[in-house]
Amino acid sequence: MSQTITVRHGDASVDLEPGATAIQALKALDAIRGQIVAARVRVADHAPVAWDLDRPLPDVTAEALHLDTIAADTDEGRAILRHSTAHLMAQAVTDLFPGAKWAIGPPIEDGFYYDFDVERPFTPEDLEAIEARMQVLAKERQRFVREVVAREDALEEFADQPYKVQIIELVDDGTIVSAVDVGGDDASGLQAPDGPTFTVYRNVRVGADGTDEVAWSDLCRGPHVPSVDRIPAFTLLRSAGAYWRGREDQPMLQRIYGTAWESRKALQAHLDMVEEAKKRDHRKLGRELELLHHPDELGPGLSIFLPNGAIVRKQMEDWIRDETIARGYQPVYTPHIAKEDLWRISGHLENYAELMYPGMEVENASYRLKPMNCPFHILAFTSRTRSYRELPVRIAELGTVYRYERSGVVNGMLRARGFTQDDSHIFCRDDQVVDEVAACVEFARDLYRTFGLGEPSRVAVSTRPDKSIAGHDDTWEAAEQALIDAVEKTGLAYVIDEGEGAFYGPKIDIHARDAIGREWQLTTVQVDFNLPERFDITYVGEDGAKHRPYMVHRALFGSIERFFAVMVESFNGAFPTWLAPVQVKVVPVAADFLGYADEVGDVLRARGLRVEVDASDATLGNKIRAAQTSKTPYTLVVGANEVDARTVAVRPYHGDQRKDVPLDAFVSEVADEVAERRTPAHG
Repeated sequence: MSQTITVRHGDASVDLEPGATAIQALKALDAIRGQIVAARVRVADHAPVAWDLDRPLPDVTAEALHLDTIAADTDEGRAILRHSTAHLMAQAVTDLFPGAKWAIGPPIEDGFYYDFDVERPFTPEDLEAIEARMQVLAKERQRFVREVVAREDALEEFADQPYKVQIIELVDDGTIVSAVDVGGDDASGLQAPDGPTFTVYRNVRVGADGTDEVAWSDLCRGPHVPSVDRIPAFTLLRSAGAYWRGREDQPMLQRIYGTAWESRKALQAHLDMVEEAKKRDHRKLGRELELLHHPDELGPGLSIFLPNGAIVRKQMEDWIRDETIARGYQPVYTPHIAKEDLWRISGHLENYAELMYPGMEVENASYRLKPMNCPFHILAFTSRTRSYRELPVRIAELGTVYRYERSGVVNGMLRARGFTQDDSHIFCRDDQVVDEVAACVEFARDLYRTFGLGEPSRVAVSTRPDKSIAGHDDTWEAAEQALIDAVEKTGLAYVIDEGEGAFYGPKIDIHARDAIGREWQLTTVQVDFNLPERFDITYVGEDGAKHRPYMVHRALFGSIERFFAVMVESFNGAFPTWLAPVQVKVVPVAADFLGYADEVGDVLRARGLRVEVDASDATLGNKIRAAQTSKTPYTLVVGANEVDARTVAVRPYHGDQRKDVPLDAFVSEVADEVAERRTPAHG
């Protein structure tokens, strides 16, 4: 054991006795600023590791330790707060529901959940009681204490918890590593144990006799906040059924959702946003504005675009089609099904079968609905021999795909079973990859600006996952570096999402924020060296020999349906004029002025605008209210004064009303607005 441990933070360093904790080191370094929930430990140039504040630092002799803080108001800090709250909630549930079995409780975007096996579903009254119990427990200031236990001890401790036993037993075949430290080399540079050992976090309170007593324990990788009273603000939201491990052949558990934040103000802001999001739900607005229809007869995850919605969708599709052709893409159309042989070659039957619909037998051959467009575009590329002079070949399609998403995760058009992707695949040489990927990222930026999302809010380069099966180390490294170089070429800031790439190659995920601050992952750009090998696709190089191209996948909208849903919610159904189903509604004051109203409508239509004339018998007030309710960008009121002067009274959905506007001037104004696709920025 070393005499001292040298710990660095930025340019500062300090020597500490072995056994010093992260919080002691940070205090000695005068490195605590604001509210922190955990530390980040790095050994030399290895990957950093999140670390409990009260956990002793590793005793490393060869290199100094680098220490940093994890603030409560960061994504990583909030995830730690929320996971700690999930443990607190699980303790409260087991206090109030003796005999409850607990499964898993991870942090998720904007909150957390925990799954329980209980005798009956939770009620709203149960959630109130559980939250009240959590408040009581928080006042006890229970500490989170980390302990490493052997596999046999973990099995014995959690023998009465069948879901924990399953987690422990799954480690033997390498299926999961959650809540476990596995022996062998440690990428963090820290010493790894010889065999699988499990980390257990115990909620420890001070007993009546002044000694520590364990109040509750759980398998968990951690880290956690030092104590439960360090969770500033939390609330429980709802409960729902959830299959264990997401599989319908497994027990139905009861899932409680909650959220936790770094302050009461931040929690309230989130709850206000949640209420606003409910009002903007695309399914609700889709019904009210006659955009969408989701009849039971259709099945979950499938949608019908009604005429209003179809017009909006057409504007989206027209834009992306025109832009892809202008940027050198070649359009194709491909079928919705293919023989199973195609999906066997592509590896989908091997790696993606759970998300594919069952096969259908036709003329002694089995066919499958397509979950992806990639193999079809490969077949288009291989329709003839390709020369290096042709590359890059950019193939584009609005291709509809079908994926069997579990009913529990289907969420309107945000997560659907049938959807259309603006799918493109670029076949290029290795020296073209960076430029092609950078062009895809710039294409996405143009799309976000056009549709009012502003600049990307987050760009993430996702690297090789632990269970990747394609390619070699040098191939992965080259592809990952190409993505990094491409993003840097665009000037956008980016983060690295370690291990989040696809099994066949790394990717870039691009996010955007909507009008109420929610972040959506929309665009994906992937480098694929797996499918070119599986399909043995080649081009003829300058040397006359065959060479393997790189394949770049990209979907900018992600899917038309998902992007449409985001637009509905972000605009709250009030689309900008160029996207709106009806751009102008003409309302005559009385039947006597219907002739002029029709004339106004004809003039507007002649300029390519979408117009409705309200010829109903409703009162003027009701007609105007109907136009406002339908969120039509412009309502024109016409009466005697307007007829005499050939003007219109303009009532925009957004903005001030205007009277005595010359008809020709209004028509030119709106036509220019539509032609320029003016869209208020939401980002």
